[in-house]
Amino acid sequence: MTATPASPTARPSVAASRDTPQVRGVLALELVGGSAPSHAALAQHAAGELARLVGRDLGALVPEARTLDLCIAAAHFDPAEVLRPGWPVHRRLDELHARAPGRGQGPRVIAFGADASGQVPLPLQADPQLAGGTLRVLPYLFAGDADTVRAVDARMESILLDTGMAQADTALAAQDGFDARIEHARYLTLHDLLAMTALQYRNAGLEPLWPLLETALLAPGESAWLDAAPEPLLRHVDGGVRIARLSAQDWRGHYAAGGSDEARLRHGFAMFEARQRQLAAVLQAHGIPVQWVDCPAESDPRAVLAD
Repeated sequence: MTATPASPTARPSVAASRDTPQVRGVLALELVGGSAPSHAALAQHAAGELARLVGRDLGALVPEARTLDLCIAAAHFDPAEVLRPGWPVHRRLDELHARAPGRGQGPRVIAFGADASGQVPLPLQADPQLAGGTLRVLPYLFAGDADTVRAVDARMESILLDTGMAQADTALAAQDGFDARIEHARYLTLHDLLAMTALQYRNAGLEPLWPLLETALLAPGESAWLDAAPEPLLRHVDGGVRIARLSAQDWRGHYAAGGSDEARLRHGFAMFEARQRQLAAVLQAHGIPVQWVDCPAESDPRAVLAD
């Protein structure tokens, strides 16, 4: 397998191969606390070399993967950008893969990095508002014969979380290329990344939101509720999340009935609104539309969101 550096220069059109079976995963880079990569994407030569090393590592873990195309974006993203409904980062990578040269000439390793001028092309541009986290991920996909893809996918789902540590020279190539201080580099499937994110959110006090987020990602056509006082009331429906917006008086009636300490009630309502904003920000980071729904005085917020 040879590494083919490629440089997308514009947002690609939707490719016919989007719906073909694929193995989707990430190379996850855990950064030393307080550090940040200096470069958003690798230059093409470095991108091709990193892709070759990734193909070698994953081919050693699952030999059947060597018969498939490997396509990797040599640009790093926040996990929330990858964990979005429809997997848009991997979809963009698939579109670029469909346009890469060499189709039909055997398995390819294709890398997309910075263009010749050093700029990061639009399909690989990460959201600057989500920079600063200690975990950055490089998306990759395998594509090819459908039966082989399914077999490789099943095998990677079963082993990567336990055995997917990148080799030392792969981690060093990423560290040097991005000018980053990397503590760990490992391979994850998207389901692995979901599981890690769920654990992180639980540790951050965001566990009540996870069923809605998981529904939006894995079953976007289904409905789900966050209905567990004192949490805000949310409903996932039609691919978005509706949040019940209450007046201070209605919040008191639904969440603090019988309270009489005015200072404490004002503080409680302020905390409630802050929690709403926090949950909305997490959902929006994952590309999930948020709709604020005003609930008329003395109405049933559940009935309003269900309407």
